[in-house]
Amino acid sequence: MRAAGDAELWVARAPGIIAGLSLSAVGDGFWLTGLFVAPQRRSQGVAGRLLEAALAHAGGPTWLFCHPDLAPFYQRLGFDMAGQLPESLASRLQRYQRSKRLVALVRGQSSLASSPGNSTSV
Repeated sequence: MRAAGDAELWVARAPGIIAGLSLSAVGDGFWLTGLFVAPQRRSQGVAGRLLEAALAHAGGPTWLFCHPDLAPFYQRLGFDMAGQLPESLASRLQRYQRSKRLVALVRGQSSLASSPGNSTSV
């Protein structure tokens, strides 16, 4: 898992690090650029609990790109197929899709249009 220099990094410990995620500010929300759970701790709800903690703190919509086979996992965590993306993510997704099968998902808002109470200051 790689993280941008300005990204928020979140980890789960028990007692050592068992999971981590990376959120980067984009548009009026965040981009989930990485989520990793130690293989021996998978299927125990660790990813969901870590994601809930990070997104409760972040506020606003959160987008991610994933292989289509992973979409059901993220949909169980509250993500839906993204209808629109901030321009910076739309162009990045288009570039990535030249060599990879990826879909865009969003949680927190169904579109780019802002809803009252769904803005984020970083």
